[in-house]
Amino acid sequence: MREPVNRTILLLDIERFSRRDDVVQAVLRRTLNTVVDQTLVAAGVEATQQYREDRGDGLIVLLSGDVAKTAVLRSLLTTTPELLHDHNRLASGSAQMRLRIVLSAGEVAHDPQTGTTGGVVGHDLNQAFRLLDSDALREALAGRTDENCVLAVSAPVYEGVVRHGHRGVRPELFRPADVKVKDGVLSAWIHGGEEPRERPVGAPSPAPTRAPEQPVPPERPAGAVFHFHGAPVIHGSVVGGDQHGVSGGQVTGDVVLGGSVTKPARAPRADEGRTDDGSRP
Repeated sequence: MREPVNRTILLLDIERFSRRDDVVQAVLRRTLNTVVDQTLVAAGVEATQQYREDRGDGLIVLLSGDVAKTAVLRSLLTTTPELLHDHNRLASGSAQMRLRIVLSAGEVAHDPQTGTTGGVVGHDLNQAFRLLDSDALREALAGRTDENCVLAVSAPVYEGVVRHGHRGVRPELFRPADVKVKDGVLSAWIHGGEEPRERPVGAPSPAPTRAPEQPVPPERPAGAVFHFHGAPVIHGSVVGGDQHGVSGGQVTGDVVLGGSVTKPARAPRADEGRTDDGSRP
């Protein structure tokens, strides 16, 4: 076995590959290789800087350490979705292709065996495959019916690249996910989807939200408003006491609202009926 070296690990898997017939599977495999070719060309990756291994329904791609992960990320976030869209726009329903993608990094060794192909091994590679096969990533793709791929990055890639916000890489668009595996829990960050419950380290604070505007109460209609002192009874009864208007003025005495009121005769005042000299007529 050769000495392990640090590699950028790119894994891709075709959704629902085994449900297709042999002819469609062959078309999808060719299409996947074409998509990866053009994605890596857009990232500036040379043929001598990559190692590929066919996994039937997917690909293992190992990139040398002098390949910028930021360039690969930008290409995965822009070029890859566009290529998948172009394919699916023209392909039949049975030949539609959607991808789960993982970008990781770590130590990988090559252990080729006589008469066989492949032979890459390493703990970091195994962890990347666990992210690729996780329920979290499968469910993320299944829930995005209007998208053709979903990308997850491992903790080393997030901490070393994504959270710093390099050109074309927006950390606020990655949400954290704890991926349960048979020997523990792996930390990953999935691009897109719902807003994270907790803001990832290094991500900018979200813009403050404005409180909803309260409805303005309607203005009270203009007009007279009366204050009645006493106990008013309407419909044929008497309103007793003084009444004051809003704009001033006062009505003294009883107010009759409908009907009639009979009041007892009032005794004459002492000065009523007298002549100018004070005598009674």
